[in-house]
Amino acid sequence: MKNASPLALSVVALLSLAACNNKPEVVDSRAPDPMASQLANAAPVEAPPTIETTVAFRCQPGNTLLAADFFKGGKMVALREKKDSPKSVLLTAPEAGKPYVGEGGYKLDGTAKAAKVTLADGSTHSCKA
Repeated sequence: MKNASPLALSVVALLSLAACNNKPEVVDSRAPDPMASQLANAAPVEAPPTIETTVAFRCQPGNTLLAADFFKGGKMVALREKKDSPKSVLLTAPEAGKPYVGEGGYKLDGTAKAAKVTLADGSTHSCKA
C-alpha cells in the first residue's frame, strides 16, 4: 500500500468542507425583542447640547445671587435661584439671541455677562456676572 500524497489529502479535505455550506443554527434562550423593528426604524437621536458657560449673577434690587448654565447653541439656559441648588429651571429660546422663557413665568433676556431676569414670583432683576 502506498502512502497518500499530501496533495490528495488536501483535495479530499477541501471536498469534505465544501459539503458544509449550511449556516449554523443559532440557539438563544432569550425571548425575541418585541421592539426590535421599531428601534431599527427609529430616527437618530440628537445628543443634548453641552454647557458652554456657568455664571453667578449679582442682581439688583436686593443684591440677589442667581446662577445660570448657558448651553452651546444659544437656545437653552438652566437657571438656579441659589448657586449650589440642585434644582434648576430650564429656559429655552426659539432662536439664538432671543429671550429665554421657562415654565412658571421665568424669563432671561441677555447674555452670560449681563441679563434681565424675571422670576416666578414676577420680580424682575437686573443682573451682571
